[in-house]
Amino acid sequence: MADSVHIVCPHCVSVNRIPSLRLKDKPLCGHCKKNLFTKKPVDLDQRSFERHIKRSDIPLLVDFWADWCGPCKMMAPAFAQAAEQLEPRARLAKVDTEAQQNLAGQFNIRSIPTMILFKGGKEVARQSGAMGTADILRWVAPHLAG
Repeated sequence: MADSVHIVCPHCVSVNRIPSLRLKDKPLCGHCKKNLFTKKPVDLDQRSFERHIKRSDIPLLVDFWADWCGPCKMMAPAFAQAAEQLEPRARLAKVDTEAQQNLAGQFNIRSIPTMILFKGGKEVARQSGAMGTADILRWVAPHLAG
């Protein structure tokens, strides 16, 4: 890992430069002074999604979902528990495919829930279908190593 990493604030979407060794020290945003890691998924819209994907140095795991989707609602607690365990190694986020139809189209989302893992702004893994916490952690682990 580099000496420092860029982290996008989940609250104000400002980019922060944090020493790598300080990521687990509950760093605060230099702009809004709130925690950079909340241990829960962040809701993203087009603007905040672009900011996180392009400016953050940590992997971004996105759950594409919709409010009317039963499996999405069933998976939501597991995804939230995964966020507790994966931060600060990764940022977990949610994109409501009904409210953010452009993002759903951009990533060719055909079934939900669909999770996509991004590293360095590029898609590195995709999984459709509801998963439990242990399954999410097992699925993402090989992509977070190294």
